[in-house]
Amino acid sequence: MSSAALPDADVILILRGKSVALGPLRRDLTTLYQRWMNDLRVTRTLAAPSLPVSVEAETTWVDQALLGSDPIFTIYEEATLRPIGTVGLHDINCEHGTAEFGLLIGATDVWGRGFGTEVTSLMLSYAFDVLGLHSVQLVVYANNPGALRAYERAGFRRSGVRREALKVGRRRYDAIYMDALASEFAPSAAHDILHPPPRSGLD
Repeated sequence: MSSAALPDADVILILRGKSVALGPLRRDLTTLYQRWMNDLRVTRTLAAPSLPVSVEAETTWVDQALLGSDPIFTIYEEATLRPIGTVGLHDINCEHGTAEFGLLIGATDVWGRGFGTEVTSLMLSYAFDVLGLHSVQLVVYANNPGALRAYERAGFRRSGVRREALKVGRRRYDAIYMDALASEFAPSAAHDILHPPPRSGLD
């Protein structure tokens, strides 16, 4: 694909998969992030309250994330480099090698295309093979069966349930806890980038 076909040839990508790629958060995308957080179809599966999010509030979140220590990425559709969501690791404990996983695909028109599974796999490879973490945990709610399937396909296992822990309007849903351990995954392409095999012969 030529750079002329890209909407922004200056997009920085850190991890690339077949259908998605991950790059840093961008302040110039603040209004897009804000639009996602004001879409009830998106926020209904989050623990956050479905309240209006101003551009000022979203700008504060972006600025804090840009200066913080949590690795948070913008998700791009690989073929077009269109931003479609965000993903990150939070509450990282380097001593114990643990972290919390969070994913938001805000572009609703790409739901159901397997992007969530691939993003999750890329982030697990980043957690295990780049950061050297051992255990990654997430919480998914029972009103989001598509995400549950994506996480299971990526290798997360269910570890527990907190019953009726999420209230959405008039209804309540279970919180499903899942985790993934580095010992259950083979080294990924990220491992090979960081640990290339020694060259043989002359350079």
